[in-house]
Amino acid sequence: MILLLFALLFLFIFLGFGIWAAMGLSGLIYLLVTRLVSLQVFVSSMVGGVDSSTLLSIPFFILAGMLMNRSGITRRLSEFAGFFVGRFRGGLGYVSIVVSIIMSGVSGSAVADTSAVSSVLHPMMVERGYKPSFAAAINGSSSVIGPIIPPSVPMIFIGVLSGISIGRLFLGGIVPGLLMGLALWIMVILHTRRNRYATVPVEYSWGRFARLLRDNILAIIAPVLVIAGVVSGFVTLVEIAAFVVAYVLAISLFAYRSLKFRDLLPIFREAAIFSASIMILFAVVGLFQYIVAAERVADQVYALVMALELESWSFLLFSTLFFLLMGCVLDGLPVMLIFFPVLLPVAIELGIDPTHYGVIVVMNLMIGLLTPPIGALLFLQSKIADLDFDVVVKGVWPYTLALFGVLLLVTYVPQLVLFIPEAVL
Repeated sequence: MILLLFALLFLFIFLGFGIWAAMGLSGLIYLLVTRLVSLQVFVSSMVGGVDSSTLLSIPFFILAGMLMNRSGITRRLSEFAGFFVGRFRGGLGYVSIVVSIIMSGVSGSAVADTSAVSSVLHPMMVERGYKPSFAAAINGSSSVIGPIIPPSVPMIFIGVLSGISIGRLFLGGIVPGLLMGLALWIMVILHTRRNRYATVPVEYSWGRFARLLRDNILAIIAPVLVIAGVVSGFVTLVEIAAFVVAYVLAISLFAYRSLKFRDLLPIFREAAIFSASIMILFAVVGLFQYIVAAERVADQVYALVMALELESWSFLLFSTLFFLLMGCVLDGLPVMLIFFPVLLPVAIELGIDPTHYGVIVVMNLMIGLLTPPIGALLFLQSKIADLDFDVVVKGVWPYTLALFGVLLLVTYVPQLVLFIPEAVL
């Protein structure tokens, strides 16, 4: 009967229902058909889905990322990164990677990062003679790093769903995120060797460095504060998220003076709407989690895995292919919320560390943002770059393969994820 639940879910999605509506309606029909429980559970389980104080951090991180985007901090960081890597051939490609890594320490959202970085760097890259498809590809693929390096909104989801330490998940994403940046760096080197982009002379002087450092030091401190707060344990995740919003507001309004008070209401409204769209998903996922637990789906999946005689390495390969495939046809968030709680108990039974499994699932779904036909970053880049969707897809696939190579490495070398959490915590 549990197949009925997922059949209805995909049917409603195919018919054009929103993800939250498809999940809620399929869950309600399932309860009515199976008479599993009274309909009071329909309401109480949805309330339980959002009954977590940790979820309060998500609107704050989303708001912090939007404030950084609108206040021009992204442009400042691009100039700062350009001082170090801008002189290389294809230098703006390297700038995109570096800025995405720095921005990831505040927003934790791939969509927020690509909106910020691409809107600044894409016009500059085209103006300097870069291929528009290359500019769209590197800006889109580098923004995938955002949800891997802390803070990560998807990893907060994972922690809330499973009870895995969010601090361990955050720290576990540092090395994989940097490896993804390194892989993209190598791809830019290979691309620029084939395309002789002109180099741009960069003024190197202590005076210019001091000026850039003075202009950017306040922005660079923000991600450091997040990581320090999470690792130290002196403050909760919600407290550090709220502090980061206050900090970004303060430097934008009073230090850089790049925002006015009249600019804040539209930003707050946009952040509230985006946050509400996430919270309603968590509500209907609460219903799904109740059904999955009541029907003992995890036990059934585990029995299936044992019947297929899957070992830990083959289960990891199955998980990778499954989440990549699902990421091609569904948005990453509902895939994570629906299937991660089902597969995690199986992974633990097979001896896979839950922190390691959580990180590689997030990596899978973030790479899925670059895969057609649903890849959100592909559509966003197509809009920002004013390119046809198929042009963006052709440009981005080599970088997607490079990221997939990192994913396989991290999947089968768990210490790349676990080294920092074990050393620090």
